[in-house]
Amino acid sequence: MAERTEHTPRTGTQMITGETGSDPRQPAVAFVTTEHFVLQGARAATVAESTGRANMFLATVSGGLVALGLVATASRVGTAFYVFSLVLLPTLAFVGWATFERVVQSGVEDLGYARRIAMLRGYYFDNAPELGPYLLSVPASERLHVQGLPTDQRWQGFRTVAGMVSVITAVLAGSTAGVIAPAVAEHSLAAALIPGAAVALSTLVGLMRFQRSAWKPGLATTLIEQADEEPS
Repeated sequence: MAERTEHTPRTGTQMITGETGSDPRQPAVAFVTTEHFVLQGARAATVAESTGRANMFLATVSGGLVALGLVATASRVGTAFYVFSLVLLPTLAFVGWATFERVVQSGVEDLGYARRIAMLRGYYFDNAPELGPYLLSVPASERLHVQGLPTDQRWQGFRTVAGMVSVITAVLAGSTAGVIAPAVAEHSLAAALIPGAAVALSTLVGLMRFQRSAWKPGLATTLIEQADEEPS
């Protein structure tokens, strides 16, 4: 009689690789894949928070300005209007400042997550270069651009959620100064425009500098130190 031999069925991975032993890279691949999904979820959370805070701020400003218009009509731009304006506008400006600062923080967090995802993509291509024709492959210096994070555009700050909030906050701060000035200058239009524009411009410049200084460390750091850039 022929001797019976035990046959152990091979797993799908073993059938592909032609090996019966376990691939030592399998745990690393599982860890990297899990980390990639976790980082993607974290990025989605930062975007959702920024959008939610911006929507809340815009809704607050909209409701406040509607109330200001009603008070102006009822008081015929009298004393009650100025009192209400000097209470409402600084409050809205403060809400804008708080929203701006938190949105900037969320943006910096998102940049950190994007950088880590870009490094994981480099790991994918380093360990499976055959994926190059099927996945988007770019040099190391372009990995953040692929994820929608341009790093070399001068006016990019104005196109962010924080940039939008900063412009509205600056207008609110300038409007506060514009309400105070005519109240003490016999309702002069020039007295309202000059200090209002000066305060709005200085506020905008200060906020944009704050945003740029917050983003600068993350953008200035080299993603991966390489003598020769390899597509990844």
